[in-house]
Amino acid sequence: MNSSQIPHFDYIFTGTGLASLMTVYKMILSEKFSNKSVLLLDKDSKKINDRTWCFWEKEESVWNSVISKKWDSALFANENFKRDLDLKPYSYNKIKGLDFYDFVFEVISQQPNITFLNEKVTDINELETHVFVGTEENRFTCNYLFNSIYTKAFAERQNKYPVLQQHFMGWFVKTREEVFNLEEVTFMDFSVEQKGNTRFMYVLPTSKTEALVEYTLFSEKLLLKEEYENEIKIYLKKIGIEQYEILEKEQGSIPMTCYPFWEKNTKRVLNIGTAGGWTKASTGYTFKNSDKKSSKLVEFLQNDTSLNLKSFHQKSRFWFYDLLLLDILDRHNELGSSIFSSLFKKGNPELIFKFLDEETNLFEDFQVILKCPKLPFIEALFRAVFK
Repeated sequence: MNSSQIPHFDYIFTGTGLASLMTVYKMILSEKFSNKSVLLLDKDSKKINDRTWCFWEKEESVWNSVISKKWDSALFANENFKRDLDLKPYSYNKIKGLDFYDFVFEVISQQPNITFLNEKVTDINELETHVFVGTEENRFTCNYLFNSIYTKAFAERQNKYPVLQQHFMGWFVKTREEVFNLEEVTFMDFSVEQKGNTRFMYVLPTSKTEALVEYTLFSEKLLLKEEYENEIKIYLKKIGIEQYEILEKEQGSIPMTCYPFWEKNTKRVLNIGTAGGWTKASTGYTFKNSDKKSSKLVEFLQNDTSLNLKSFHQKSRFWFYDLLLLDILDRHNELGSSIFSSLFKKGNPELIFKFLDEETNLFEDFQVILKCPKLPFIEALFRAVFK
């Protein structure tokens, strides 16, 4: 096949995870890209329910139709106290991965200018006038490429920025008795044994007899599968659940790092999603950050006539805040429970969520930060300044 026979597209998306699908969906909604050819490449056909996304929001978004459950109340707990958080004006929302995929791909399938191929990407090579993309079956070129295939070696083969993992296992359980409070999500329950780490339980009830019960850690190293499952069993027994059926299981690991993935962006290649640093480094939350950044990207593509993708990223002060917290958790992982507990014990939930959404002003930033233990953050600040 010579170069003239290689199919060419205006845009290629390598990987069709959350960031890619959000971006393409919003490109369709904008009606500004109907004259652009778009190719989506992924080795995964997106036909199974492989994950659950949760996020908080004040107003309905374009994703409202795929939200399977909303909560207005959340429980925060540790070994010493429990607090019921009134989340209003926010709601805490749950979206099943398969519902999201089906929703977006239904719209994509109706667009004559957009192609999805279930192929594994093997090669990306940027040239002066275009980008070359190879798969195990084909070759393509494009004007601009958006990559969401995460290469963990970029972050893990350096020591300037800490790299932790938000790693978890969740069981969707069905109980015989009505034991779950359908109106309240367990946001973080640090009453579980910490074992020198930051460990908590997370419970999403979808009925009085059904819930996702998830064991989560913010730490450097993963556990054996049996360790996650044993802790879930202990927790279920602790909250009075003896008899239950496991309907589904999910397991995952999300990188938590301030490593500047965007430095790998070029004029024609933009890393997006986790591969582009779109995951909120201090919490591992992905959905809301990707929602915001995908909207900005679609606007950027419409407005930047000279289109240099390297200029898309903008660093904010929230990146620095995340850096301080990750530095603390990297050096003293056991402090996670006390840090998050200090935030939620007396803090205003609305202000905390606004802060985590990176929408606060400087005065509000300090209102949140001053709730945290002072000494670890002062020490982290000095390390960051003098590094």
